[in-house]
Amino acid sequence: MFKIDVSQNRIMPLETKRFIELGFTERKHLQEWLENCPQALAQGDGDELLIIQKEFDGFDDTRERLDLLAIDKEGNLVIIENKLDDSGRDVVWQALKYAGYCANLSKTQVVEIYQRYLNQRAQVSGESVGNAADNLIEFLEVDDLDAAQINRIKTQRLIFVAARYRKEVTNTVLWLSQFGIACQCFKVTPYQAGGELFLNVEQIIPTPESTDFMVGMVAKEAEEKNADTELKLRHKLRLEFWEQALEAFSHSQCTLYTNISPAKDHWLSAGSGIRGMPFQLIFGKDEIRVGFSLQSGSAEVNTFVYDRLYEQKAEIESQFGQPLVWLPLPNKKACRVQFEKSVDGYDKGNWPDMISWMVTHMTRLEFALRKPLDQIKRELRQTDFTTEPVEE
Repeated sequence: MFKIDVSQNRIMPLETKRFIELGFTERKHLQEWLENCPQALAQGDGDELLIIQKEFDGFDDTRERLDLLAIDKEGNLVIIENKLDDSGRDVVWQALKYAGYCANLSKTQVVEIYQRYLNQRAQVSGESVGNAADNLIEFLEVDDLDAAQINRIKTQRLIFVAARYRKEVTNTVLWLSQFGIACQCFKVTPYQAGGELFLNVEQIIPTPESTDFMVGMVAKEAEEKNADTELKLRHKLRLEFWEQALEAFSHSQCTLYTNISPAKDHWLSAGSGIRGMPFQLIFGKDEIRVGFSLQSGSAEVNTFVYDRLYEQKAEIESQFGQPLVWLPLPNKKACRVQFEKSVDGYDKGNWPDMISWMVTHMTRLEFALRKPLDQIKRELRQTDFTTEPVEE
């Protein structure tokens, strides 16, 4: 860091000092500076802090004492730990303990803690006592205290302040940040130029450039966790549905699913006698289907079978009793013949009717396709394909 000498049009390097060299202490100096100028730890608009207590020891059955307790504009409690020239090895553990203690504080307790702080400052300065509730309403920009969201679950923040950080501290802080715990490390460096003293306060973790990236990563991780949870719920729901459906099929004339086990997928396949061409039941959120899927490894074979079936479309649909949906899916390997119904699939109250519908229409579809598929299997044995299908 340099000091600009305007009169000489020169810059003069400032001498880096240690707090201990200058006779400064953690409690009497650095803590006092930050208490009276918390904006030194603000990294942008909306990041203001309001100090609500110092040397806070209001933890049951302990003698623990955190340096500074603040609240941010979102109503999150902020634990600030100061360590002067060296962060030490245990600062993260200390801050985590304090965060754990503070996580249990109710809105009423936070207001009471802040009011005690204001009372203590008034006794020292002789100024009039401020009102904690009014100050918080103004700081948080809410209509009244009832509208303020203060110290919600998992919102506590950690701020570390020191001139030098040990690697075990920075590594742990970075690791904690990956789990959505808001941690910041500020490097404070005193400088001297003649009789003048200066203090530089710099956020080093996360760097200002990486803050948005880390916030995005945390949001992405939360989204992925929500997606994983949703997927697990769907898997559980599907297993339960297929268990009930297979039980119903076991008491029906349709024998396709006699030896099939329930699965977590949205589909359940049963062999048709041609490899890669199963009968399929589909269970979706908005619809259910019965169908015949032509998905062997050979697009040529799939097209051959589909075309032979389509030539008999009128007879097949007459046997089935209703028009079917025919999907040749050009330029793709798979083709489908299916029949569908719109439903509210995730409402379990609809399941009995849905399962009855599946049993009825899969029985019809198997019957309608039985003779055409038997004839097609004979044709396949006599037809030369690049990749021949193998019967199941």
